[in-house]
Amino acid sequence: MATVAFLGTGNMGAPMAARLLQAGHGVCVYNRSPGKAASLAEQGAQMATTPKDAARGADAVFAMLSDDEASKAVWLGDAGALAAGLANNALVIECSTLSYDWAMELAETVRAKGLRYIDCPVTGIPAQAEAGELTLLVGAEEKDLEAARPLLAPLSKEIIRFGDVGAGTVYKLMVNLMGAVQIAGAAEGMAMAEKAGLDPVQVADALGRGAAASPQVVRTTKRMAEGGHDRDVTFSGKLRLKDVLYALQLADTLGQQTPFGKAARDAFQRLRDAGFDEMNETKVIDVLRS
Repeated sequence: MATVAFLGTGNMGAPMAARLLQAGHGVCVYNRSPGKAASLAEQGAQMATTPKDAARGADAVFAMLSDDEASKAVWLGDAGALAAGLANNALVIECSTLSYDWAMELAETVRAKGLRYIDCPVTGIPAQAEAGELTLLVGAEEKDLEAARPLLAPLSKEIIRFGDVGAGTVYKLMVNLMGAVQIAGAAEGMAMAEKAGLDPVQVADALGRGAAASPQVVRTTKRMAEGGHDRDVTFSGKLRLKDVLYALQLADTLGQQTPFGKAARDAFQRLRDAGFDEMNETKVIDVLRS
């Protein structure tokens, strides 16, 4: 069994860390708000006051954080995990959805210290993280991925290697941009149906059984019909906008046109400007109703 540090125990990180504990690994956790890690302590996790303390002596360090700034804060600096003096060849497994530029910069920094970097964003919701049914979107050298598999297996139903470091982040940004387009389009369609007098619950049910259905459309249209965007937030509008902006930044670098992505960006920017960005991303329907 491995000694693991886990940085970031929010909605996704906490159940992922719990899965590692259940698999028998020793886990030390760090979270900026310690209260969010209390349930893990009850399950046997050690608690650390800094990322450096969490990572000291670890065979692998996971991170599951909100954005580039949060990632930089836990990895870099005197109290950062990379200052812990990790053993040569230790695994750094970054599961956060980051900008491509920062993911590649972090990978270079990690490798310069003689460590192995696994680019490992995930797709799934908290319930899937609890069940160990995430899909892991990996960019890594094949030998590094093989070394990491015993740690990744308790978290996932599928591990997809897209190529070397950075490839996982490219796919995650692309698919989250597509998701944003789907959600914005679904919100636009649902609002139109409501204004025409259709029953939103019936519309969502029909969409779920029709040609336009996808897991994203089924999940989001049902929630749009039911409302309650301030309860049980699975993915906030703030995080969706962040992912869209990172994806558009990458697309610009690649010279790729993104007219639909920019339309989705504008919809989620309106949500943020209205002060609703901490609510579930499905709240976007309300700014399109106005």
